[in-house]
Amino acid sequence: MSTGAPDPLTLVLIPAAAAAAPLLADRLLRWIAVPTVVVEIVLGVLIGPDVLDWAHVDPLVDALSQFGLAMLMFLAGYEIDFGKLRGGPLKRAGAAWLVSLVAGLGVGALVNRSALDGAFAGLVLTTTALGTILPILRDSGELPTPFGSLVMATGAVGEFAPIIAIAVLLSGNSPARTAVILGAFAVITAVAVFGARRPRPAWTTRLIERTLRTSGQFAIRAVILVLAAMVAAALWLDLDMLLGAFTAGIVSRLLLSDVRRAEEEVIEAKLESIGFGFLVPVFFVVSGMKFDLDALLDDPGTLLLVPLFLLLFLLVRGLPAGLLAPAGLGRRDRAALTLYGATALPLVVVITTIEVDAGHLASSTAAALVGAGMLSVLLFPLAAQRVRADVRPPVADGAGKPRVRAESW
Repeated sequence: MSTGAPDPLTLVLIPAAAAAAPLLADRLLRWIAVPTVVVEIVLGVLIGPDVLDWAHVDPLVDALSQFGLAMLMFLAGYEIDFGKLRGGPLKRAGAAWLVSLVAGLGVGALVNRSALDGAFAGLVLTTTALGTILPILRDSGELPTPFGSLVMATGAVGEFAPIIAIAVLLSGNSPARTAVILGAFAVITAVAVFGARRPRPAWTTRLIERTLRTSGQFAIRAVILVLAAMVAAALWLDLDMLLGAFTAGIVSRLLLSDVRRAEEEVIEAKLESIGFGFLVPVFFVVSGMKFDLDALLDDPGTLLLVPLFLLLFLLVRGLPAGLLAPAGLGRRDRAALTLYGATALPLVVVITTIEVDAGHLASSTAAALVGAGMLSVLLFPLAAQRVRADVRPPVADGAGKPRVRAESW
C-alpha cells in the first residue's frame, strides 16, 4: 500500500518482527551467534511482499523507517569517542580507508559504466559495521585494550568517512559548491561542538537530574533537539540527513560529558531504548520488506554475486586495515583486525537503499550486496574471535564465571 490509511496488519507485524528478532537470535545462540540485525532483516523479508505478502510499506511505515535510519546514525556517532582514538590508530585507520576508497572506486568503475553509479557501488565496499562489532568487543573485554582501540578506529573511520562521501555524491553540485557547502556545515558543527564543550550553568545539571525520572525528561528532549537541529542543518545545506544525524551523536556525547556518570548511564540507556528498542528495528525490518528477494533468486548470476561481494568486502575493506596496522601487531591480531574491518551491514543497507531509491543501483545488485553484508556479520566477527581465542583477555561476569555471549544489533 502506498497511499491511504495505514495498514493495521503491517502496524502489528513490524513490531512483532522486532520483538521476535532478539528472541530468535538468543535461541540460535546454541548453534551460531546471529546478530539481531540479520534476524530483523530476514523477518522483514519473510513478512514482506516477496514471501508471505502480509506487510507493506505505506507512508507512515516509510516515515518511521526514516526516523529509524536517523537514530541509527545518531547512535553510531554517539558511540565514538574521538578523544580516545587520536594519534596513531586514527591516522592508520584513515590511511587504510583511503586505500579502500581507491580500490572500491576501481571495482565500481569495472562493474558499472556510469561514473556516479560505479562510485556508489564502490563506496559500499568501504564501510565497516562499527555498531555491530562494538558490542562484541565490549562483551569480550577487548574494548579498552590496544587491539580494541585499533578496531574502534577502523570502525569509526569506516562509518564516518562513507557518510561524508555519500553527502558529497548526493549533493549533485559542482566540486567547488560542494566544498563550500561542506565548509558551511563544518562551521555549524564547530559552533555546536564549541557550545557543547562549554561549562554549563549549575541549574541545567540540576534540571537534568531532577527530570531524569519524571515526565520532564529534559536531557532526552535536549538530545533530540540537537538531532533535529543537525539533521535540519544538513538538509538546509542540501546534504544527506545521515551526515547531520551522525554529527548530532558526536555533539550530544560532548554535551553530556559534564553529567555525572550515574546520570549519563541512565541517559544513554534511555536513548538506546528509543533507538534500539523502537526506531532502529523498524528501519531494518522495513529494509527486509524492501529487499528484492525475487531479483536475487531469479537470476543465478545475481546469486553468485553474493560470495563475490563477500570476498570484495574482505579484500577492499579488511585487507588494507590489516596491512596498515602497526608493525608490532601479531599475525593473529592483524588477521582479526582484517576480519573486523570487513564486517559491514548497517551502512550497506543504508547506502543501497539510497542508491536504489535514487535510481543509481539495480535492486538485484543491492540485494546481493545486502546478502553479502549479512554473511559478513555472521562469519567475520566469529572468525576474528576464533583467530584471537588464545590472546583475548579473560572476561568474567559478576559471579566470576566466563562470559560467553556477545550481543550485537
